[in-house]
Amino acid sequence: MTTATAIGTTQVYRVYIKATPQAIWDAITKPEWTERYGYGGKVDYDLRPGGAFTGYTSDGMRAAGAQDIGVDGEVLEVDPPRKLVQTFRMAMDDAMRAQGFTRLTYDIEERKNGVTRVTLTHELGDAPALALLMSGGMEDQGAGGGWSWVLSGLKTLLETGQSLDPAGHQ
Repeated sequence: MTTATAIGTTQVYRVYIKATPQAIWDAITKPEWTERYGYGGKVDYDLRPGGAFTGYTSDGMRAAGAQDIGVDGEVLEVDPPRKLVQTFRMAMDDAMRAQGFTRLTYDIEERKNGVTRVTLTHELGDAPALALLMSGGMEDQGAGGGWSWVLSGLKTLLETGQSLDPAGHQ
């Protein structure tokens, strides 16, 4: 997996997963999958341009005082199982929410021998705290490993059926 470009305004991550594009699409867009990797929260997508995206916090996050909604946004482009473009706003606290919406793109491309390449591009604009968080730059403060953690969990789950620690604090 490639790590993020410094803590810049655009972060690009790439991971190769031994799974079909459809399996990856489902794992990204269906709540029964998203609660099994990353930070353990369910998602709700209205998979059409203009549709809503809501990412809920996990039980553990709520027990620690987090609000119910962790992230939200709007679906901009949908081409299952190849591409999903959406806005993304961290909604867990007022400071992050105030940074506004950013743009998130998943490109899913089937390669050879049952391997699929997933490229996640997060255009962060003027959201420096979110950029730091999503780069994994706050992992030592207990905030998790950002997109690298999420994509590692996605890969592990699809290839082994096992989840990484959903708290994300390795």
